[in-house]
Amino acid sequence: MKHFFQTIWSKWKLVFLPVLIKWGIPGAGAVALMDSSTIPVPMDALIAVWVWKDQNHFWAYCLMAAVGSAIGGLLPYAIGRAGGELFILKRVNRERYERMKLRFEKQEFLAMAIPSALPPPTPWKAFVFAAGVFEMRVLPFMLAVFTGRLVRWLVLSVLVIKLGPGAVGVVQHHALTVLLVVGGIAMAGFAIWWRRKRKSGEIPEHPLRG
Repeated sequence: MKHFFQTIWSKWKLVFLPVLIKWGIPGAGAVALMDSSTIPVPMDALIAVWVWKDQNHFWAYCLMAAVGSAIGGLLPYAIGRAGGELFILKRVNRERYERMKLRFEKQEFLAMAIPSALPPPTPWKAFVFAAGVFEMRVLPFMLAVFTGRLVRWLVLSVLVIKLGPGAVGVVQHHALTVLLVVGGIAMAGFAIWWRRKRKSGEIPEHPLRG
């Protein structure tokens, strides 16, 4: 069995991945889908190479990769939704589980968007798994992943155009700064969303009043 998976991995790296990379913009979506669903791929490095070679279409690579990542994330999300609750309850008691679920539900969009925007070694699939366990709705989940990934790769693309492909290392070595920038953008987006909901009446001005 081990030999089988080693063979598959070898073929993926030597045959399938180079083919997908040559597809250009559609390839960015396909590789991101594989990265998010099953096979880990150094997406930041690939995005940097694509953008450096085709700077005029940097936005298209970022957009397609973000779409692919949002779709690919549905697999670990579905695994978490199918049996993740039992998995977690074997490790924590019910009371703690409910507290974790409540915290997640209060800020589920940010809880998924921010990790999606952060560079490695952020344990992104763990957050995706948790989104499935806590039954985050599919469309908000995909939108959060798409938003986070798009912000991440747009920021990376701007750095690549300014600094060259070595910008990948800059991002990884300044992950805290990236976290603060992304967190600020996410909070601003959430504030805009909240104001719009308040104005439309979907969120009451005094939700605690009966």
